[in-house]
Amino acid sequence: MFITMTSRSLFKHGSALSLLTLVSRILGLAREMTKASLLGTSALSDAFSVAFMVPNLFRRLFAEGSISVAFIPTFKEYLLKKNTPEVKEFLCCIFTCLSFFVTVTVMLGIAAAPFIIRLFGLEAFNETVLLTRLMFPFLAFISIAALLQGILNSVNCFAPSGFAPILLNIVTIVCAYLLKDATGNPARAMAMGVLAGGFLEAAMQLPFVVKHGFTFFFTGVKKALTHPGTKTVLKLVGPTIIGMAAYQINDLVSTALAGNAGEGVVSSLQYSLRLQELILGVFAVSIGTVLLPDLSEYAKSGNWDSYNDRLNAAMRIIAFITIPITFFALTQGESLIRLLFQGRRFTETSVALTKTAFAFHVPALLFIALNRILAPAFYAQSDSKSPTVAGIMSFAVNIAIAAALVLPMRGAGIALALTLASVVNTTLLLIFLMKNPHITMTRTMLSFFLYVIKLCCFSAVLAVPLLFLKPLLLEVCAPYNRFIHYGVPLVIMAALYFSAGLLLLIITKDTQVYALRRMIGRRAGKKTS
Repeated sequence: MFITMTSRSLFKHGSALSLLTLVSRILGLAREMTKASLLGTSALSDAFSVAFMVPNLFRRLFAEGSISVAFIPTFKEYLLKKNTPEVKEFLCCIFTCLSFFVTVTVMLGIAAAPFIIRLFGLEAFNETVLLTRLMFPFLAFISIAALLQGILNSVNCFAPSGFAPILLNIVTIVCAYLLKDATGNPARAMAMGVLAGGFLEAAMQLPFVVKHGFTFFFTGVKKALTHPGTKTVLKLVGPTIIGMAAYQINDLVSTALAGNAGEGVVSSLQYSLRLQELILGVFAVSIGTVLLPDLSEYAKSGNWDSYNDRLNAAMRIIAFITIPITFFALTQGESLIRLLFQGRRFTETSVALTKTAFAFHVPALLFIALNRILAPAFYAQSDSKSPTVAGIMSFAVNIAIAAALVLPMRGAGIALALTLASVVNTTLLLIFLMKNPHITMTRTMLSFFLYVIKLCCFSAVLAVPLLFLKPLLLEVCAPYNRFIHYGVPLVIMAALYFSAGLLLLIITKDTQVYALRRMIGRRAGKKTS
Protein backbone atom coordinates (compact mmCIF):
# COMPACT_ATOMS: atom_id res chain seq x y z
CA MET A 1 0.00 0.00 0.00
CA PHE A 2 2.83 2.40 0.81
CA ILE A 3 4.40 1.78 -2.60
CA THR A 4 1.08 2.73 -4.18
CA MET A 5 1.02 5.95 -2.12
CA THR A 6 4.61 6.64 -3.12
CA SER A 7 3.82 6.01 -6.78
CA ARG A 8 0.92 8.45 -6.56
CA SER A 9 3.22 11.02 -4.96
CA LEU A 10 5.81 10.64 -7.72
CA PHE A 11 3.09 10.89 -10.37
CA LYS A 12 1.80 14.05 -8.68
CA HIS A 13 5.13 15.84 -8.28
CA GLY A 14 6.42 14.67 -11.64
CA SER A 15 3.33 15.50 -13.70
CA ALA A 16 3.78 19.29 -13.87
CA LEU A 17 7.48 18.97 -14.69
CA SER A 18 6.65 16.22 -17.18
CA LEU A 19 4.27 18.53 -19.01
CA LEU A 20 6.97 21.20 -19.35
CA THR A 21 9.56 18.60 -20.30
CA LEU A 22 7.17 17.17 -22.89
CA VAL A 23 6.74 20.63 -24.43
CA SER A 24 10.52 21.06 -24.40
CA ARG A 25 11.08 17.67 -26.06
CA ILE A 26 8.44 18.40 -28.69
CA LEU A 27 10.12 21.72 -29.43
CA GLY A 28 13.48 19.92 -29.45
CA LEU A 29 11.97 17.60 -32.02
CA ALA A 30 10.72 20.65 -33.94
CA ARG A 31 14.30 21.93 -33.84
CA GLU A 32 15.47 18.67 -35.39
CA MET A 33 12.67 18.90 -37.97
CA THR A 34 13.93 22.39 -38.81
CA LYS A 35 17.45 21.01 -39.20
CA ALA A 36 16.14 18.14 -41.32
CA SER A 37 14.23 20.56 -43.54
CA LEU A 38 17.12 23.01 -43.99
CA LEU A 39 20.12 20.63 -43.87
CA GLY A 40 18.89 17.03 -44.28
CA THR A 41 21.74 14.54 -43.77
CA SER A 42 24.22 16.63 -45.76
CA ALA A 43 27.85 17.34 -44.88
CA LEU A 44 26.72 20.68 -43.42
CA SER A 45 24.24 18.85 -41.19
CA ASP A 46 27.03 16.59 -39.95
CA ALA A 47 29.13 19.71 -39.29
CA PHE A 48 26.43 21.28 -37.11
CA SER A 49 25.78 17.99 -35.27
CA VAL A 50 29.45 17.58 -34.33
CA ALA A 51 29.96 21.27 -33.51
CA PHE A 52 26.94 21.26 -31.16
CA MET A 53 27.98 17.95 -29.63
CA VAL A 54 31.45 19.14 -28.53
CA PRO A 55 30.33 21.87 -26.04
CA ASN A 56 27.45 19.59 -25.03
CA LEU A 57 29.94 16.95 -23.92
CA PHE A 58 31.58 19.44 -21.58
CA ARG A 59 28.16 20.64 -20.44
CA ARG A 60 27.41 17.18 -19.09
CA LEU A 61 30.67 17.32 -17.18
CA PHE A 62 30.37 20.83 -15.69
CA ALA A 63 26.58 21.11 -15.57
CA GLU A 64 24.36 18.01 -15.23
CA GLY A 65 27.13 15.76 -13.89
CA SER A 66 28.45 18.05 -11.17
CA ILE A 67 25.08 19.46 -10.13
CA SER A 68 23.36 16.08 -9.88
CA VAL A 69 26.24 14.19 -8.32
CA ALA A 70 27.66 16.65 -5.83
CA PHE A 71 25.90 19.98 -5.55
CA ILE A 72 22.31 18.99 -4.68
CA PRO A 73 23.21 16.46 -1.92
CA THR A 74 25.72 18.92 -0.38
CA PHE A 75 23.41 21.93 -0.70
CA LYS A 76 20.58 19.90 0.83
CA GLU A 77 22.80 19.27 3.85
CA TYR A 78 23.41 23.02 4.25
CA LEU A 79 19.69 23.72 3.96
CA LEU A 80 18.90 21.22 6.72
CA LYS A 81 21.18 23.21 9.08
CA LYS A 82 19.04 26.34 8.37
CA ASN A 83 22.06 28.63 8.71
CA THR A 84 21.53 31.40 6.11
CA PRO A 85 25.06 32.94 6.18
CA GLU A 86 26.64 29.51 5.67
CA VAL A 87 24.30 28.77 2.77
CA LYS A 88 25.14 32.09 1.09
CA GLU A 89 28.89 31.61 1.52
CA PHE A 90 28.66 28.10 0.08
CA LEU A 91 26.74 29.36 -2.97
CA CYS A 92 29.27 32.17 -3.55
CA CYS A 93 32.15 29.70 -3.49
CA ILE A 94 30.45 27.19 -5.79
CA PHE A 95 29.46 29.95 -8.23
CA THR A 96 33.04 31.24 -8.32
CA CYS A 97 34.57 27.79 -8.86
CA LEU A 98 32.11 26.89 -11.59
CA SER A 99 32.63 30.20 -13.39
CA PHE A 100 36.42 29.89 -13.21
CA PHE A 101 36.64 26.34 -14.54
CA VAL A 102 34.03 26.90 -17.25
CA THR A 103 35.72 30.09 -18.49
CA VAL A 104 39.08 28.34 -18.78
CA THR A 105 37.45 25.42 -20.61
CA VAL A 106 35.66 27.71 -23.08
CA MET A 107 38.90 29.53 -23.91
CA LEU A 108 40.81 26.28 -24.38
CA GLY A 109 37.96 24.79 -26.42
CA ILE A 110 37.90 27.70 -28.84
CA ALA A 111 41.67 27.54 -29.26
CA ALA A 112 41.77 23.75 -29.69
CA ALA A 113 38.72 23.45 -31.99
CA PRO A 114 40.72 22.60 -35.17
CA PHE A 115 42.57 19.78 -33.38
CA ILE A 116 39.35 18.37 -31.89
CA ILE A 117 37.38 18.47 -35.15
CA ARG A 118 40.18 16.80 -37.12
CA LEU A 119 39.38 13.58 -35.20
CA PHE A 120 35.99 13.24 -36.88
CA GLY A 121 37.12 13.10 -40.51
CA LEU A 122 34.26 15.31 -41.68
CA GLU A 123 34.04 16.71 -45.19
CA ALA A 124 33.14 20.27 -44.09
CA PHE A 125 36.16 20.70 -41.79
CA ASN A 126 36.50 24.50 -41.82
CA GLU A 127 32.78 25.04 -41.34
CA THR A 128 32.72 22.62 -38.41
CA VAL A 129 35.59 24.48 -36.72
CA LEU A 130 33.77 27.81 -37.18
CA LEU A 131 30.51 26.40 -35.77
CA THR A 132 32.33 24.83 -32.82
CA ARG A 133 34.03 28.09 -31.89
CA LEU A 134 30.74 29.94 -32.26
CA MET A 135 28.86 27.59 -29.93
CA PHE A 136 31.52 26.94 -27.28
CA PRO A 137 30.43 29.90 -25.06
CA PHE A 138 27.09 28.07 -24.82
CA LEU A 139 28.88 25.93 -22.21
CA ALA A 140 29.25 28.92 -19.88
CA PHE A 141 25.59 29.93 -20.05
CA ILE A 142 24.23 26.42 -19.67
CA SER A 143 26.54 25.63 -16.73
CA ILE A 144 25.23 28.65 -14.79
CA ALA A 145 21.70 27.60 -15.76
CA ALA A 146 22.38 24.13 -14.31
CA LEU A 147 23.58 25.63 -11.02
CA LEU A 148 20.42 27.72 -10.78
CA GLN A 149 18.36 24.63 -11.57
CA GLY A 150 20.12 22.71 -8.79
CA ILE A 151 19.27 25.46 -6.28
CA LEU A 152 15.61 25.52 -7.30
CA ASN A 153 15.24 21.73 -7.41
CA SER A 154 16.73 21.48 -3.91
CA VAL A 155 13.77 23.50 -2.58
CA ASN A 156 11.30 21.46 -4.71
CA CYS A 157 10.80 24.22 -7.28
CA PHE A 158 10.85 22.46 -10.66
CA ALA A 159 8.76 24.59 -13.03
CA PRO A 160 11.37 27.27 -13.98
CA SER A 161 14.04 24.70 -14.84
CA GLY A 162 11.41 22.75 -16.78
CA PHE A 163 10.51 25.84 -18.80
CA ALA A 164 14.10 27.02 -19.46
CA PRO A 165 14.93 24.49 -22.25
CA ILE A 166 11.74 25.55 -24.05
CA LEU A 167 13.34 28.95 -24.63
CA LEU A 168 16.47 27.35 -26.08
CA ASN A 169 14.49 25.39 -28.65
CA ILE A 170 12.21 28.28 -29.62
CA VAL A 171 15.11 30.71 -30.11
CA THR A 172 17.10 28.16 -32.14
CA ILE A 173 14.17 27.51 -34.48
CA VAL A 174 13.41 31.21 -34.93
CA CYS A 175 17.05 32.09 -35.61
CA ALA A 176 17.36 29.25 -38.12
CA TYR A 177 14.73 30.80 -40.36
CA LEU A 178 15.35 34.50 -39.69
CA LEU A 179 19.16 34.47 -39.92
CA LYS A 180 19.90 31.74 -42.50
CA ASP A 181 20.49 34.27 -45.29
CA ALA A 182 22.26 36.89 -43.18
CA THR A 183 24.74 34.38 -41.70
CA GLY A 184 25.52 32.55 -44.94
CA ASN A 185 23.85 29.19 -44.20
CA PRO A 186 21.22 27.67 -41.85
CA ALA A 187 23.85 25.89 -39.70
CA ARG A 188 25.39 29.20 -38.63
CA ALA A 189 21.93 30.64 -37.97
CA MET A 190 21.07 27.70 -35.71
CA ALA A 191 24.41 28.11 -33.92
CA MET A 192 23.52 31.73 -33.15
CA GLY A 193 20.17 30.52 -31.82
CA VAL A 194 21.86 27.95 -29.55
CA LEU A 195 24.07 30.67 -28.08
CA ALA A 196 21.16 33.06 -27.44
CA GLY A 197 19.00 30.26 -26.06
CA GLY A 198 21.67 29.19 -23.58
CA PHE A 199 21.88 32.74 -22.22
CA LEU A 200 18.08 32.88 -21.81
CA GLU A 201 18.05 29.52 -19.96
CA ALA A 202 20.20 31.04 -17.24
CA ALA A 203 18.59 34.49 -17.27
CA MET A 204 15.01 33.29 -16.82
CA GLN A 205 15.80 31.12 -13.76
CA LEU A 206 17.70 33.82 -11.85
CA PRO A 207 14.59 35.78 -10.67
CA PHE A 208 13.11 32.60 -9.17
CA VAL A 209 16.34 31.87 -7.29
CA VAL A 210 16.31 35.40 -5.85
CA LYS A 211 12.61 35.04 -5.01
CA HIS A 212 13.43 32.01 -2.86
CA GLY A 213 15.91 34.12 -0.90
CA PHE A 214 19.18 32.95 -2.45
CA THR A 215 21.75 35.52 -3.58
CA PHE A 216 25.41 34.97 -4.37
CA PHE A 217 28.35 36.83 -5.89
CA PHE A 218 31.94 36.21 -6.93
CA THR A 219 34.50 35.63 -4.22
CA GLY A 220 38.25 34.94 -4.33
CA VAL A 221 39.23 31.80 -6.24
CA LYS A 222 41.53 30.66 -3.42
CA LYS A 223 38.77 31.12 -0.83
CA ALA A 224 36.30 29.31 -3.07
CA LEU A 225 38.59 26.32 -3.59
CA THR A 226 39.41 25.99 0.14
CA HIS A 227 35.83 26.29 1.40
CA PRO A 228 34.67 23.06 3.18
CA GLY A 229 31.53 22.86 1.05
CA THR A 230 33.51 23.25 -2.16
CA LYS A 231 35.95 20.55 -1.01
CA THR A 232 33.00 18.23 -0.36
CA VAL A 233 31.58 18.91 -3.82
CA LEU A 234 34.95 18.44 -5.51
CA LYS A 235 35.54 15.24 -3.55
CA LEU A 236 32.20 13.87 -4.69
CA VAL A 237 32.57 15.04 -8.25
CA GLY A 238 36.17 13.80 -8.60
CA PRO A 239 35.33 10.17 -9.42
CA THR A 240 32.45 11.39 -11.55
CA ILE A 241 34.77 13.51 -13.68
CA ILE A 242 36.65 10.32 -14.50
CA GLY A 243 33.39 8.53 -15.31
CA MET A 244 32.00 11.49 -17.25
CA ALA A 245 35.30 11.87 -19.11
CA ALA A 246 34.96 8.22 -20.12
CA TYR A 247 31.39 8.97 -21.21
CA GLN A 248 32.51 11.99 -23.25
CA ILE A 249 35.32 9.98 -24.89
CA ASN A 250 32.67 7.35 -25.56
CA ASP A 251 30.57 9.89 -27.47
CA LEU A 252 33.60 11.31 -29.25
CA VAL A 253 34.82 7.89 -30.38
CA SER A 254 31.32 6.79 -31.44
CA THR A 255 30.83 9.99 -33.41
CA ALA A 256 34.30 9.70 -34.95
CA LEU A 257 33.46 6.14 -36.04
CA ALA A 258 30.15 7.37 -37.48
CA GLY A 259 31.86 10.30 -39.23
CA ASN A 260 34.21 7.89 -40.98
CA ALA A 261 31.36 5.48 -41.88
CA GLY A 262 29.99 7.75 -44.60
CA GLU A 263 28.10 10.97 -45.18
CA GLY A 264 24.87 11.29 -43.22
CA VAL A 265 25.60 8.60 -40.62
CA VAL A 266 26.33 11.13 -37.85
CA SER A 267 23.15 13.08 -38.59
CA SER A 268 20.96 9.97 -38.85
CA LEU A 269 22.14 8.85 -35.40
CA GLN A 270 21.35 12.32 -34.02
CA TYR A 271 17.84 12.26 -35.50
CA SER A 272 17.25 8.80 -34.05
CA LEU A 273 18.52 9.87 -30.62
CA ARG A 274 16.25 12.92 -30.72
CA LEU A 275 13.22 10.63 -31.09
CA GLN A 276 14.53 8.52 -28.22
CA GLU A 277 15.06 11.63 -26.06
CA LEU A 278 11.52 12.80 -26.81
CA ILE A 279 10.15 9.56 -25.38
CA LEU A 280 12.47 9.62 -22.36
CA GLY A 281 11.74 13.26 -21.68
CA VAL A 282 8.01 12.78 -21.34
CA PHE A 283 8.35 11.33 -17.85
CA ALA A 284 11.60 9.48 -17.17
CA VAL A 285 13.79 12.57 -16.94
CA SER A 286 11.20 14.32 -14.78
CA ILE A 287 11.07 11.44 -12.31
CA GLY A 288 14.86 11.48 -11.97
CA THR A 289 14.82 15.23 -11.36
CA VAL A 290 12.08 15.03 -8.72
CA LEU A 291 13.62 11.94 -7.13
CA LEU A 292 17.12 13.23 -6.31
CA PRO A 293 16.26 15.94 -3.72
CA ASP A 294 13.90 13.54 -1.90
CA LEU A 295 16.40 10.67 -1.85
CA SER A 296 19.13 13.06 -0.66
CA GLU A 297 16.96 14.18 2.26
CA TYR A 298 16.01 10.59 3.19
CA ALA A 299 19.66 9.46 3.05
CA LYS A 300 20.95 12.41 5.10
CA SER A 301 18.27 11.87 7.76
CA GLY A 302 18.62 8.06 7.78
CA ASN A 303 15.02 7.46 6.67
CA TRP A 304 15.87 4.36 4.64
CA ASP A 305 12.34 2.94 4.55
CA SER A 306 11.09 6.01 2.68
CA TYR A 307 14.23 5.92 0.51
CA ASN A 308 13.56 2.31 -0.53
CA ASP A 309 9.86 2.84 -1.18
CA ARG A 310 10.54 5.97 -3.24
CA LEU A 311 13.18 4.25 -5.38
CA ASN A 312 11.15 1.07 -5.92
CA ALA A 313 8.08 3.06 -6.94
CA ALA A 314 10.15 5.10 -9.40
CA MET A 315 11.52 1.95 -11.06
CA ARG A 316 8.03 0.51 -11.54
CA ILE A 317 6.75 3.77 -13.00
CA ILE A 318 9.67 3.80 -15.46
CA ALA A 319 8.79 0.28 -16.61
CA PHE A 320 5.09 1.16 -16.77
CA ILE A 321 5.87 4.04 -19.17
CA THR A 322 8.79 2.89 -21.31
CA ILE A 323 7.97 -0.75 -22.13
CA PRO A 324 4.65 -0.17 -23.96
CA ILE A 325 6.17 2.80 -25.80
CA THR A 326 9.16 0.68 -26.86
CA PHE A 327 7.00 -1.94 -28.57
CA PHE A 328 4.84 0.71 -30.25
CA ALA A 329 7.92 2.60 -31.50
CA LEU A 330 9.44 -0.60 -32.92
CA THR A 331 6.37 -1.16 -35.09
CA GLN A 332 5.94 2.49 -36.10
CA GLY A 333 9.51 3.74 -36.43
CA GLU A 334 9.48 4.40 -40.17
CA SER A 335 6.14 6.22 -40.04
CA LEU A 336 7.38 8.43 -37.19
CA ILE A 337 10.54 9.32 -39.10
CA ARG A 338 8.69 10.08 -42.34
CA LEU A 339 6.07 12.15 -40.52
CA LEU A 340 8.57 14.24 -38.58
CA PHE A 341 11.58 14.59 -40.85
CA GLN A 342 10.93 13.68 -44.49
CA GLY A 343 11.22 16.64 -46.83
CA ARG A 344 13.21 18.16 -49.66
CA ARG A 345 16.62 17.68 -48.04
CA PHE A 346 15.61 14.61 -45.99
CA THR A 347 15.62 12.01 -48.75
CA GLU A 348 14.79 8.30 -48.94
CA THR A 349 18.43 7.62 -48.08
CA SER A 350 18.02 9.78 -44.97
CA VAL A 351 14.88 7.84 -44.00
CA ALA A 352 16.64 4.49 -44.44
CA LEU A 353 19.68 5.54 -42.38
CA THR A 354 17.59 6.98 -39.54
CA LYS A 355 15.11 4.09 -39.51
CA THR A 356 17.91 1.53 -39.13
CA ALA A 357 19.54 3.45 -36.29
CA PHE A 358 16.19 3.96 -34.54
CA ALA A 359 15.38 0.24 -34.64
CA PHE A 360 18.53 -0.46 -32.60
CA HIS A 361 18.25 2.58 -30.33
CA VAL A 362 14.66 2.03 -29.14
CA PRO A 363 15.21 -1.22 -27.17
CA ALA A 364 17.48 0.75 -24.83
CA LEU A 365 14.63 2.97 -23.58
CA LEU A 366 13.94 1.05 -20.38
CA PHE A 367 17.61 0.74 -19.47
CA ILE A 368 18.52 4.37 -20.18
CA ALA A 369 15.49 5.51 -18.17
CA LEU A 370 16.44 3.23 -15.27
CA ASN A 371 19.99 4.57 -15.36
CA ARG A 372 18.61 8.08 -14.94
CA ILE A 373 16.93 7.18 -11.66
CA LEU A 374 19.45 4.63 -10.36
CA ALA A 375 22.39 7.05 -10.63
CA PRO A 376 20.65 9.66 -8.39
CA ALA A 377 20.08 6.87 -5.87
CA PHE A 378 23.86 6.74 -5.41
CA TYR A 379 24.38 10.49 -5.56
CA ALA A 380 21.83 10.95 -2.78
CA GLN A 381 24.12 8.84 -0.57
CA SER A 382 27.15 10.95 -1.62
CA ASP A 383 28.43 7.90 -3.51
CA SER A 384 29.73 8.97 -6.90
CA LYS A 385 32.24 6.11 -7.20
CA SER A 386 29.77 3.31 -8.00
CA PRO A 387 28.07 5.03 -10.98
CA THR A 388 31.54 6.02 -12.21
CA VAL A 389 32.79 2.42 -12.21
CA ALA A 390 29.59 1.28 -13.94
CA GLY A 391 29.97 4.06 -16.51
CA ILE A 392 33.59 3.21 -17.31
CA MET A 393 32.78 -0.49 -17.74
CA SER A 394 29.79 0.21 -19.98
CA PHE A 395 31.96 2.69 -21.94
CA ALA A 396 34.44 -0.09 -22.66
CA VAL A 397 31.62 -2.36 -23.83
CA ASN A 398 30.20 0.37 -26.06
CA ILE A 399 33.47 1.22 -27.78
CA ALA A 400 34.46 -2.41 -28.30
CA ILE A 401 31.11 -3.34 -29.87
CA ALA A 402 30.85 -0.13 -31.92
CA ALA A 403 34.36 -0.60 -33.35
CA ALA A 404 33.53 -4.22 -34.24
CA LEU A 405 30.17 -3.46 -35.87
CA VAL A 406 30.67 -0.07 -37.57
CA LEU A 407 32.07 -1.56 -40.81
CA PRO A 408 29.46 -4.30 -41.38
CA MET A 409 26.47 -2.36 -39.93
CA ARG A 410 27.50 1.35 -40.15
CA GLY A 411 25.17 3.52 -38.01
CA ALA A 412 23.10 0.53 -36.89
CA GLY A 413 26.19 -1.04 -35.31
CA ILE A 414 26.89 2.11 -33.29
CA ALA A 415 23.24 2.26 -32.16
CA LEU A 416 23.27 -1.41 -31.13
CA ALA A 417 26.50 -0.85 -29.18
CA LEU A 418 24.85 1.96 -27.20
CA THR A 419 21.87 -0.24 -26.38
CA LEU A 420 24.01 -3.14 -25.14
CA ALA A 421 26.18 -0.76 -23.12
CA SER A 422 23.04 0.67 -21.47
CA VAL A 423 22.00 -2.86 -20.44
CA VAL A 424 25.44 -3.43 -18.91
CA ASN A 425 25.28 -0.10 -17.07
CA THR A 426 21.84 -0.85 -15.57
CA THR A 427 22.92 -4.33 -14.48
CA LEU A 428 26.04 -3.01 -12.75
CA LEU A 429 24.13 -0.23 -10.97
CA LEU A 430 21.61 -2.73 -9.61
CA ILE A 431 24.40 -5.04 -8.42
CA PHE A 432 26.20 -2.16 -6.67
CA LEU A 433 22.95 -0.93 -5.12
CA MET A 434 22.22 -4.35 -3.65
CA LYS A 435 25.51 -4.22 -1.73
CA ASN A 436 24.22 -1.37 0.46
CA PRO A 437 22.77 -2.97 3.63
CA HIS A 438 20.28 -0.10 4.03
CA ILE A 439 18.72 -0.65 0.59
CA THR A 440 16.35 -3.60 0.28
CA MET A 441 16.65 -4.04 -3.49
CA THR A 442 17.24 -7.79 -3.39
CA ARG A 443 13.77 -8.68 -2.13
CA THR A 444 12.03 -6.33 -4.57
CA MET A 445 13.97 -7.19 -7.75
CA LEU A 446 12.07 -10.44 -8.38
CA SER A 447 8.78 -8.56 -8.17
CA PHE A 448 10.16 -5.86 -10.49
CA PHE A 449 11.38 -8.40 -13.09
CA LEU A 450 8.01 -10.18 -13.06
CA TYR A 451 6.33 -6.82 -13.58
CA VAL A 452 8.65 -6.10 -16.54
CA ILE A 453 7.86 -9.51 -18.05
CA LYS A 454 4.12 -8.87 -17.66
CA LEU A 455 4.38 -5.51 -19.42
CA CYS A 456 6.50 -7.01 -22.21
CA CYS A 457 3.97 -9.81 -22.81
CA PHE A 458 1.01 -7.40 -22.87
CA SER A 459 2.85 -4.98 -25.17
CA ALA A 460 4.01 -7.68 -27.60
CA VAL A 461 0.51 -9.17 -27.90
CA LEU A 462 -1.01 -5.75 -28.56
CA ALA A 463 1.72 -4.73 -31.05
CA VAL A 464 1.15 -7.70 -33.40
CA PRO A 465 -2.23 -6.50 -34.78
CA LEU A 466 -0.62 -3.13 -35.61
CA LEU A 467 1.64 -4.86 -38.15
CA PHE A 468 -1.45 -5.92 -40.12
CA LEU A 469 -3.45 -2.73 -39.56
CA LYS A 470 -0.64 -0.35 -40.51
CA PRO A 471 -0.47 -1.03 -44.31
CA LEU A 472 -4.26 -0.79 -44.60
CA LEU A 473 -4.43 2.61 -42.91
CA LEU A 474 -1.42 3.93 -44.86
CA GLU A 475 -3.07 2.89 -48.14
CA VAL A 476 -6.31 4.71 -47.24
CA CYS A 477 -4.42 7.93 -46.36
CA ALA A 478 -1.87 7.71 -49.21
CA PRO A 479 -3.53 10.34 -51.49
CA TYR A 480 -3.02 13.10 -48.89
CA ASN A 481 0.04 15.06 -47.70
CA ARG A 482 2.60 13.43 -45.43
CA PHE A 483 1.08 14.75 -42.21
CA ILE A 484 -2.23 13.03 -42.97
CA HIS A 485 -0.64 10.06 -44.75
CA TYR A 486 1.47 9.10 -41.75
CA GLY A 487 -0.06 11.13 -38.91
CA VAL A 488 -3.64 9.86 -39.01
CA PRO A 489 -2.68 6.13 -39.03
CA LEU A 490 -0.26 6.79 -36.15
CA VAL A 491 -2.94 8.51 -34.06
CA ILE A 492 -5.49 5.74 -34.73
CA MET A 493 -3.03 2.94 -33.94
CA ALA A 494 -1.72 4.71 -30.84
CA ALA A 495 -5.27 5.20 -29.53
CA LEU A 496 -6.14 1.53 -30.07
CA TYR A 497 -2.84 0.21 -28.71
CA PHE A 498 -2.66 2.25 -25.52
CA SER A 499 -6.39 1.99 -24.78
CA ALA A 500 -6.23 -1.80 -25.05
CA GLY A 501 -3.10 -1.84 -22.90
CA LEU A 502 -4.71 0.32 -20.23
CA LEU A 503 -7.73 -1.97 -20.19
CA LEU A 504 -5.52 -5.03 -19.68
CA LEU A 505 -3.72 -3.32 -16.78
CA ILE A 506 -7.01 -2.30 -15.17
CA ILE A 507 -8.31 -5.88 -15.46
CA THR A 508 -5.14 -7.19 -13.80
CA LYS A 509 -5.41 -4.47 -11.08
CA ASP A 510 -2.03 -2.92 -11.85
CA THR A 511 -0.77 -0.81 -8.92
CA GLN A 512 0.55 1.99 -11.13
CA VAL A 513 -2.80 2.41 -12.87
CA TYR A 514 -4.47 2.44 -9.46
CA ALA A 515 -2.13 5.19 -8.27
CA LEU A 516 -2.74 7.22 -11.43
CA ARG A 517 -6.51 6.84 -11.17
CA ARG A 518 -6.48 7.92 -7.53
CA MET A 519 -4.37 10.98 -8.34
CA ILE A 520 -6.67 12.02 -11.21
CA GLY A 521 -9.73 11.39 -9.04
CA ARG A 522 -8.38 13.59 -6.24
CA ARG A 523 -7.57 16.42 -8.65
CA ALA A 524 -11.01 16.19 -10.22
CA GLY A 525 -12.56 16.28 -6.73
CA LYS A 526 -10.61 19.41 -5.81
CA LYS A 527 -11.71 21.19 -8.98
CA THR A 528 -15.34 20.26 -8.35
CA SER A 529 -15.23 21.52 -4.76
